[in-house]
Amino acid sequence: MEGGAPAAAVSDQAQHHAAETARKWIVAASVILCTILEVLDSSIVNVALPHMQGSFSATIDEVTWVVTTYLVAAGIMIPTTGWISGQFGRKSYFLFSIATFVISSAMCGAAQSLNQMVAFRFLQGIAGAALQPLSQAILMETFPPNEQTLAMAVWGIGLMVAPIMGPTVGGYITDNWNWRWNFYINVPIGIAAAFMVSTFVHDPPYLKKLKGQGSADWLGIVCLVLALGLGEIVMDRGDRADWFASAWVWYFSIIAGSAFILLIWHEWRTPEPIVQVRILKNRNFSVPTLLLILMTFTAYGMQILNPAFLQDLLGYTAARAGMAMAPRGIGLMAAMFFLGGIAKRGFDTRPLVVFGFVLIGVASWRLGSLNLNMSEWNFMAPTIIQGVGMGLIFPNLSAAALSSIPREQMGYGASLFSMSRNIGGSIGTSVLTTMLVRREQVQQSYLVQHLSVFDAWRLSNAPSRMPGGAPHFNYMNSLINGQNRPFALLYSSVQTQAMMISLNNIYRMLAYLMILGIVLCFLLPRTRGKAPAGAH
Repeated sequence: MEGGAPAAAVSDQAQHHAAETARKWIVAASVILCTILEVLDSSIVNVALPHMQGSFSATIDEVTWVVTTYLVAAGIMIPTTGWISGQFGRKSYFLFSIATFVISSAMCGAAQSLNQMVAFRFLQGIAGAALQPLSQAILMETFPPNEQTLAMAVWGIGLMVAPIMGPTVGGYITDNWNWRWNFYINVPIGIAAAFMVSTFVHDPPYLKKLKGQGSADWLGIVCLVLALGLGEIVMDRGDRADWFASAWVWYFSIIAGSAFILLIWHEWRTPEPIVQVRILKNRNFSVPTLLLILMTFTAYGMQILNPAFLQDLLGYTAARAGMAMAPRGIGLMAAMFFLGGIAKRGFDTRPLVVFGFVLIGVASWRLGSLNLNMSEWNFMAPTIIQGVGMGLIFPNLSAAALSSIPREQMGYGASLFSMSRNIGGSIGTSVLTTMLVRREQVQQSYLVQHLSVFDAWRLSNAPSRMPGGAPHFNYMNSLINGQNRPFALLYSSVQTQAMMISLNNIYRMLAYLMILGIVLCFLLPRTRGKAPAGAH
């Protein structure tokens, strides 16, 4: 009997450990499913916009509000998730967000007019904003300190791969069924996610004590809505309006900038802020956040540049362009699995973050050497390298930032970290798109200085006969008849070369930008075996 007692205790301890491990991964699966649901939906809709345009008889500019309203709503709500979860409970807010997201998705699928679609997408953005930061906060509290990098790696796979899957899945659904099923598909996935969260996710004791305490920071809420809402509209729509050539861009920018300054000043002084900006005083949080903005500036911006290169210059179809960009996700997943494996062994992973920025810089430099005669592999290889770099960077930054703040502020920290990711992506998309347009104009002006009407003649009369035996176009006849085909061919060639040179310059600029990231990496905190502040 006496000898059996220790054995029974060991057996009970092993069973408890196994049950705890199973619970951790069930919780992880629950919140990762919610993250995939939100991120996939935000990218799956883009390929369906032309079909929505036909259904609603809308212009291209009008139908893009389907995307803009979602981004504006999510941008406003993400920073508030920490405060709202503290007031009403994290699990309750999480379940409410999932339910609202599912309902608004069904309403988007059933929308009969563009106005209805825009309104429902705004509601969907408000609901979806909480899914990413809350799932990140739950994971950080569910896993012990030595497994937090592993948790962020697994979570990051869903976060980073979903935008790559989105266009492919959305294109297949739109072509084979109907664009409305891009929204209806969220319903069964959302119901499964809600069931798992309701069953396995629970609020920690300290959060239950904070529930319902404190008053609303109305001035902070108003400033937040104005700063992020108007700022997101300027970032997303400013390029279409030629930026500050339009009066509304000036007005929105001034109001958003003033509201942002007032928000920072007020939130720093008030005892119960809606956004805990004082967290930024913690260097162990602010440095990873700054590095995240730098990475998303590059990664999200290149998501705009790469399709333009493949489709506009190389003539790829949307499906082929998506397949060419998909290997980046393979590199990303491989890096995250590798990182999760070595993080469990307690290695200091900061050198891998440096190596990640080096890889992104190398990939960007190689993309800056592409030309119009390259093979598909010449594009895919650098994107795989870039994916590996992103996979080494993101989990470490998440673990380093969120493990350095008290548990009581975990929700605030996760929402602020998620907001930084959105800000970096929005700025990167807007800045790089504008740079491409402006540089293309400059390069075009340089190229035409070396052209004359005789170049049009040489272009149109290079071969003696067209392929297939058809007589070649006659330049002199075109001049007599008033036709401009040679000049159109020449101008198209100039435009293509100008865009190619501009893309090369931007890719190389991003490569130089990674040097700044490498320097900042040396300020990162050591994450090996580090428990969150206030955890004990």
